[in-house]
Amino acid sequence: QVQLVESGGGLVQPGGSLRLSCAASAFTLDYYAIGWFRQAPGKEREGVSCISSSDGSTYYADSVKGRFTISRDNAKKTAYLQMNNLQPEDTAVYFCAADYAGFCTIVSSVPYDYWGQGTQVTVSS
Repeated sequence: QVQLVESGGGLVQPGGSLRLSCAASAFTLDYYAIGWFRQAPGKEREGVSCISSSDGSTYYADSVKGRFTISRDNAKKTAYLQMNNLQPEDTAVYFCAADYAGFCTIVSSVPYDYWGQGTQVTVSS
């Protein structure tokens, strides 16, 4: 069964860091673009970052640029989102998603074929 499983969320103080992981089962990540999205209470899901399958190009939402870093390890079938200098407005459920077409986009969640169940990130003092 194709699955994406996120981990690494938790409670952190403002200015702290977390690293989210997105592990794939039953398929390899090599041909998939990976996106990270988040959804805060009462808000729509928004794209945070993505990494393409072909050349590893990365894209970031303006709100996280310079603080978050996306990466992937195809051999481990895992993608990561390193989040530094976290702020209360980063509080949300974070989801990873995989797009077989390999195109990286954070503008829309529609192209993505598979989704994880989400991991909660809470930034609070």
